[in-house]
Amino acid sequence: MHVDTHHYPLAGDTISKKIPTTVSDYIVEMPAPFRFSASLGQVPADQIVATAQRAEELGFYSVTVPDHLDDQPAPLIALSAVAASTSTLRLLPLVLANDYRQPVVLAKELATLDALSGGRLEVGLGAGWMTSDYEFAGIQNDSPGTRIRKLSDSVDIITALMRGDTVDHDGEFYSVHGTAGAPHASTPIMLAGGKQKMLTLAGQKADIIGINPGLTAGVIDERAGRDATLERTDQKLEWVKEGAGDRFDSLIFQTRIHLAMVTDDREAVAAEMAPLLGISAEEALASPHALVGNTQQIVEEVQQWRERWAMSYISIDAGAMDDFAPIIEALDGV
Repeated sequence: MHVDTHHYPLAGDTISKKIPTTVSDYIVEMPAPFRFSASLGQVPADQIVATAQRAEELGFYSVTVPDHLDDQPAPLIALSAVAASTSTLRLLPLVLANDYRQPVVLAKELATLDALSGGRLEVGLGAGWMTSDYEFAGIQNDSPGTRIRKLSDSVDIITALMRGDTVDHDGEFYSVHGTAGAPHASTPIMLAGGKQKMLTLAGQKADIIGINPGLTAGVIDERAGRDATLERTDQKLEWVKEGAGDRFDSLIFQTRIHLAMVTDDREAVAAEMAPLLGISAEEALASPHALVGNTQQIVEEVQQWRERWAMSYISIDAGAMDDFAPIIEALDGV
């Protein structure tokens, strides 16, 4: 299987997609190729390397690690181990919570990881959302609007320092003056979220946009399910477009799959899971956060997502990697 190891086009580059009157009328003239990533968040630390190597064997484009303060592995350390033990996998923290790190220090760590991996890093950043993380660490949990403004400043500082630019920033949250020493890097920036302010910011500043259920409640429950429907996703793409303007043509869209299952009875699975999400079985099957069905059904589903939303970057749990290998093979180079 072929694995594309090139960087995504960065902001300002185009990949020849037609901007529609409305996102729901989206037509892709030259769609971005499908890329699949495997999340290592639930993988024990001593199995991270072997799991990542298996992902590489199966043709996955990248591996991801979330950023929470529970029993998950620390993302940058885990991805450093992956970098040393693989040769083609791209590395994506999905996503680093901005409140947990000072941006100057983070910029240095990210640039170092990119250099050590031979330029395989994708920088995933977010405003933070999980209430239990903030409570456990004693970190001040500001309003979503404040956290997003803080993230906006941090993105500007991190990207400038990683490029080797001089930063002269006196803002609401950070005061940074000077230029970071080597290494330097120009990596794609991913911002992810599910609400208007966050997705508008992502449209303004990111190269990769993660479309998520809204998690302003600070927990994952049925409220997230109700925000994961087809219609809500249409709205989210409109918010991205508002922020992106003429950049919209260059963006890559990613989705995190929370229910990934290869089965010949997708209706039965949906009927069982949908009540837990607070939505109907039909809504669950249409959601871009669930992939349930046989190989052909799943291939057709993700192709429909790309036609409707230009969504081409698909992230699943590592536990489903082997089951999804035929799907990746079917979509190789498509």
